[in-house]
Amino acid sequence: MTQEVETCTLQDNVYEVAVKMKNHDVGVIPVVDESQNCIGVITDRDIVIRGIAEKRSGSSAVKEVMSSELYTGSPDMSVDEASRMMAEKQIRRLPVVENGKLVGIVAMADMAVRSIHEDEAGYALSQISEPNGHQSKGLQ
Repeated sequence: MTQEVETCTLQDNVYEVAVKMKNHDVGVIPVVDESQNCIGVITDRDIVIRGIAEKRSGSSAVKEVMSSELYTGSPDMSVDEASRMMAEKQIRRLPVVENGKLVGIVAMADMAVRSIHEDEAGYALSQISEPNGHQSKGLQ
């Protein structure tokens, strides 16, 4: 799990989030409220699909493109549990929250780099890659 996670708020705009993604070399930025409760995420894919493809400007509000259907994990969740949830929900990144507050994020890459968990990452990735007939899930 990555514990130092860059975040944004509903006061940010899409351009500011894209710059954060570039500067931190990430594809997802969790959206938090004033109490640091995780209320959604915005992904590079969200920016492309709900932003650029819908002709929204960079000054558009985060709320217009973010994914608010949020799946989260807990700090005491095992790698197996996180992997299963990611596979089931077909997501590549899982915000980790404790009492509603963001404490980290788990990405497929986090699992893949740890050889002990290669099987879990491979399983989740194979399930995520399966077509499901649904449109964008936001956390992909």
